[in-house]
Amino acid sequence: MPLALLALAIGAFGIGTTEFVIMGLLPDVAADFQVSIPTAGLLVTGYALGVVLGAPLMTVLGTRVTRKRMLMLLMGLFVVGNVVSALAPVFGVMLAGRVIASLAHGAFFGIGSVVAADLVAPEKKAGAIAMMFTGLTVANVVGVPLGTHIGQSVGWRTTFFIVAGLGVLGLLGVAKLVPEQPRPEGVRIRHELAAFRNVQVLLAMAMTVLGFGGVFAAITYITPMMTEIAGYSPSSVTWLLVLFGLGMVGGNLLGGKFADRHLMPLLYVSLGALAVVLALFTLTAHDRTAAAVTIVLIGGLGFATVPPLQKRVLDQAAGAPTLASAVNIGAFNLGNALSAWLGGMVIAAGFGYTAPNGVGAVLAASALVLAIVSGAIERRTVTRGRLVAEHAPEPVAVAPSRH
Repeated sequence: MPLALLALAIGAFGIGTTEFVIMGLLPDVAADFQVSIPTAGLLVTGYALGVVLGAPLMTVLGTRVTRKRMLMLLMGLFVVGNVVSALAPVFGVMLAGRVIASLAHGAFFGIGSVVAADLVAPEKKAGAIAMMFTGLTVANVVGVPLGTHIGQSVGWRTTFFIVAGLGVLGLLGVAKLVPEQPRPEGVRIRHELAAFRNVQVLLAMAMTVLGFGGVFAAITYITPMMTEIAGYSPSSVTWLLVLFGLGMVGGNLLGGKFADRHLMPLLYVSLGALAVVLALFTLTAHDRTAAAVTIVLIGGLGFATVPPLQKRVLDQAAGAPTLASAVNIGAFNLGNALSAWLGGMVIAAGFGYTAPNGVGAVLAASALVLAIVSGAIERRTVTRGRLVAEHAPEPVAVAPSRH
């Protein structure tokens, strides 16, 4: 794998850390700004919405520059956003900093996926994408727990300064290691938008929303579930999230390995198994050991879908993949927001802290149905093309004129 993928992974590590570390620092931030926990929660919601909106916006703005330059600009924006958050004198400025940083998220992963895929041979594209996303998964194992510990020990502002430093490191890595690829000629916004007329692109994005939404339906409420139902102490939740992160790392690498050869079967297996495991989590959440094992499986099965879904979008939007790739990253965050909302609804309705697992199972099963539909459409298209080729009339040889 090219060294350029390391630079992309470093950027992904910083982005993954800043996205999730705020969840462990909410009480500290709320106390510092003298706001309620629900109000501080806007720092999570605002970031997610910024990713959804920023993915297409920043990608469109970047069509007139090379992908390498755009990646550098995005990392610069990420650094600025985290510095603003670290220096924020009032809560509103902190929220603005979070939104500024989030604008870089979707476009970085979207454009980075295209760059990563272009750096390797066609049969290694999913593996290259997975290598970049390894930075995001490792962030949940190392960056988030460490950032939370630093923030709780030294102060949350220190954490955001450190994350900004990671952004600087990622920017320098992109500048030094990512090759300068010429801007694709003839690609305009209308060409990028044309990809969304492809039903397979839309199906892949819907699978992203529902499949990863299934994961976050459970993980969003992991703290009350594990402390109230499984009997873990609040301090143990950090290590349970580390287990979730380890599962993410393994699932991401396995997904990248098998997606290049068996993309659709991988989606069938991972989404089906994810639905089953989430359904079982309503039962295993009552036992400490079983709950810990289930959390690892949810992380692994959930992230095993990321490389194949991202590659699926790139393949189906061939010729103009950048915007579709970035919007698919926004789809992950849309799934996070949707599942968190639905999970909160079933808890508020009195179904208990394990109820979001059932919601997650339904979402993952729905994604599996869409995957089956997508595969059926693809097989029908291939069969129709083969039949047309077989029944096409043979070219008639025309004898040369004697005149």
